[in-house]
Amino acid sequence: MATRGLPEFSLAGKVVLVSGAARGLGLTQAEALLEAGATVYALDRLDEPSPDFHKIAERAEKEFNTSLHYRRIDVRDVVDLGRIVEEIGDKHGRMDGLIAAAGIQQETPALEYTAEDANRMFEVNITGVFMTAQAVAKQMIKFGNGGSMVLIASMSGSVANRGLICSAYNASKAGVIQLARNLAAEWGQYNIRVNTISPGYIVTAMVEALFEQYPDRKETWPTQNMLGRLSKPHEYRGAAVFLISDASSFMTGADLKMDGGHSAW
Repeated sequence: MATRGLPEFSLAGKVVLVSGAARGLGLTQAEALLEAGATVYALDRLDEPSPDFHKIAERAEKEFNTSLHYRRIDVRDVVDLGRIVEEIGDKHGRMDGLIAAAGIQQETPALEYTAEDANRMFEVNITGVFMTAQAVAKQMIKFGNGGSMVLIASMSGSVANRGLICSAYNASKAGVIQLARNLAAEWGQYNIRVNTISPGYIVTAMVEALFEQYPDRKETWPTQNMLGRLSKPHEYRGAAVFLISDASSFMTGADLKMDGGHSAW
């Protein structure tokens, strides 16, 4: 295994859940966890994960001697969410980690935002993350081995993005950062660590489609950080393994900003 020289990064034998992992950043981080030796369960609301998912699942078995599984769930369905997480825990007799990457985005001027749209944003991005973390924490406490959680926030939880009209989204990500601090405070007694990652702009298929609608952003966004470029999903792989593994064993209640210096100007 690639982590042989740094055993604290190994996730061999550990069971980790990743919400929002049918595609995009969640799937990329799930792949990194597999490479570090974890058994990974992807939770997402899509009927079928992306084609890449099945390729990664095959690699997991053939190359990493582990496995990637898919469970369809909308994080707003709290009863079913709890049932699925409990089933996974009982199957393996353990629960070691969570990356909560499920989230939605909607760009609408604040004067035009409806309460219905705002509530849906908060229900998925805050309550959904909260309930996923709660379900996983209950299993971690039941098995008594502690664990580590990573909630995917955003630099938008700390700054207002110039030229991006998404007040509800930014408020939801600020909520995720604060939620993680409070969960860390409550669950530290159970040896459960809770941290956040705050990515900057990531070039995904969704963002590429956005650039077609707003071509000026493809030019201006890279100029707004200190590295002068946008990030790719693979650049967050190492952070996922670091925060879930024992390599970050004394880190909790912290926000890991990975935004190319965008919010440090």
